[in-house]
Amino acid sequence: MKIAVLGGGNGSFAAAGDFALSGHEVRLWRRDADQVAAHRAAGSQILVKDHNGRHDVKLALVTTDIGEAIESTELILCPAPAFAQPDIARLLAPHLRDGQVVFLPPATFGSMIFAQAARDAGNHARASFAETGTLPWLTRKHGPFEVAITIRAKRLPVGVFPLDQAAHALEVIGRAFPDAIEPCGDALSGALTNAGPIIHPPLIVMNAGPIEHFERWDIHKEGTQAAIRRVTDALDAERIAVREALGYGAPHFPLAHHYAKEGEIWMYGRGSHDRLTDSGDWRERIVLTEHRYMREDLRLGLSLLVSVAALADRPTPLAKAFLAIGGAICGEDFAQGGRTLETLGLGNLGKAELQALLRRGF
Repeated sequence: MKIAVLGGGNGSFAAAGDFALSGHEVRLWRRDADQVAAHRAAGSQILVKDHNGRHDVKLALVTTDIGEAIESTELILCPAPAFAQPDIARLLAPHLRDGQVVFLPPATFGSMIFAQAARDAGNHARASFAETGTLPWLTRKHGPFEVAITIRAKRLPVGVFPLDQAAHALEVIGRAFPDAIEPCGDALSGALTNAGPIIHPPLIVMNAGPIEHFERWDIHKEGTQAAIRRVTDALDAERIAVREALGYGAPHFPLAHHYAKEGEIWMYGRGSHDRLTDSGDWRERIVLTEHRYMREDLRLGLSLLVSVAALADRPTPLAKAFLAIGGAICGEDFAQGGRTLETLGLGNLGKAELQALLRRGF
């Protein structure tokens, strides 16, 4: 199938390389003109490294023109950080066509941002927007055009906006991710499976000392201790309670399953935590005030959880606490703004009205 990948980070390169490796026609869009020119000069190739070895794959197109990138494609995948979504959505909006599926893995309810951008651009194409709970690859770039894939996701819970277009969207996404897609209802349900705002805030806040002391620190290895795991599970319980209060059923993909040696298989499958730490790729430098763990997962992800919890009438003391501490670390007030139902333009809707919008669209 024809797939457009938007962005130039770890996830975008993993997506472009892995899709090309699977035989799809892949077009990569990014805004950095110098990097695009260099990539073209290097043959528009990506070196993919995985457990099967090293694979040189060639992309059909590398471009700074987003309209050219998505022309005649069925699937548009955008794994860019949530804070980059509004700009990308505005660039993409005028070019969407009937039947195209925009897939955001994960998105922090970014599917609404992309859908609203299309509406605001006056584009009435029957496109659909979907999001899932994690990036489909545990991955890091090892060079400008080289990416290492440690693990591919085994289970991807996918929510679709509008829900009445889910059958088509899931069919298209399923061809890119065979046997991994699990429908989970509407886009908000998909957003509330996002693992990033659960796993990363405790790891960066409770490891703030060693993160700032050492040049590189692996939050998933030395940084994942029993005390932190207990806090993570308690934070995850807040997320699951919100899902249940809104009527979303199991599976809720509790983060505890990511670490478990037995029981229900989590998104990345059994043993994924050990393989992640064994790779060494997550022993990295983290600037707390700038890193996406803080700016995306904590500030945006937890502000969304707190906002939706208020609609569902469920308490979120830990999510609020991490927002307060994260804001103090950054010298900002994270309780203001962020990504909330209000900042998404949905704050005036009750639960039934929001669910009707999620089902039928604008």
